[in-house]
Amino acid sequence: MAPRILSRRQALASGLVLPAASLIGCRTAPASLVVARPREVATLVDARPTVEGAGVKLRRALGGSALSMVDPFLLLDEFHSSRPDDYMAGFPSHPHRGFETVTYMLDGAVEHRDSLGNHGPLGPGSAQWMTAGHGIIHSEMPRQEHGPELWGFQLWVNLPAAKKLITPRYQDLDPTRIQQVTVDGVTVRVVAGEVRGTRGPVDAIVTAPTLLDVAIPAGARFDEPLPEAHSAFAYVFDGAVEVGARRTPVQAGQLAVLDGGATFAATSSRGGRLLLAAAMPIREPVARYGPFVMNTDAEIQQAIADFRSGRLVSQG
Repeated sequence: MAPRILSRRQALASGLVLPAASLIGCRTAPASLVVARPREVATLVDARPTVEGAGVKLRRALGGSALSMVDPFLLLDEFHSSRPDDYMAGFPSHPHRGFETVTYMLDGAVEHRDSLGNHGPLGPGSAQWMTAGHGIIHSEMPRQEHGPELWGFQLWVNLPAAKKLITPRYQDLDPTRIQQVTVDGVTVRVVAGEVRGTRGPVDAIVTAPTLLDVAIPAGARFDEPLPEAHSAFAYVFDGAVEVGARRTPVQAGQLAVLDGGATFAATSSRGGRLLLAAAMPIREPVARYGPFVMNTDAEIQQAIADFRSGRLVSQG
């Protein structure tokens, strides 16, 4: 029998992990050939309506009673409405300590202001990765300029104990800084991590995250390696996709927690769009109270006391 020649696309689609040199015209199966099992859906959760800030109506997929966290991810909210009454009250000044917040906008705009003097708009296609660290007080208020639709996400990412009191840091990402890659007809915006040699602009994050905005046309397939040691989830926000070798259906408004494996694989029979998030788990105790995430209840009480006394945003 003639040996089979595998292209890179065929190898990925078949779930094989090959040495890089073997993906071009290999004529014999290497001894190190390993079957890479695609990640399957371990848990499927429906995002639930809730109200946050000063009265913003949103859907919470992560961080509620149905799914408290996917270490190190603490929360995922989707806000999406064309009714100004649902969101104009916004998120007035509030504190954070001990973790990171990620805002990713699809449509509309919010204006960010904080206790360090930073301010500016986050418009369609932009993102902000804020490391709250020792403490910050900020606000995010809708500032619509082109139509009533506001659509975006907020993701919370935990910090390990050794990093919870570091100096706050911002990574404000204009849409032009977020690279877009097309892979076999699938469009991917790379906020963090890497896709086929294209790296996202987010850097120096301790949990080494991946955050991708993936649009899968009807009939297309997306295969992407993920670090096996990382926790991962996919949140579908438009259409529907089928995940893993079992082709588990995931509809818009559902979050799929992924089990272990070396790749993420998804197809779509009618088209779908999702956020794919992965990161290194921290595996430490988590104590959380509102906008504070620490390791112990005593540290939460200290954060509250520091906020009340004005020490939250000072170092030392």
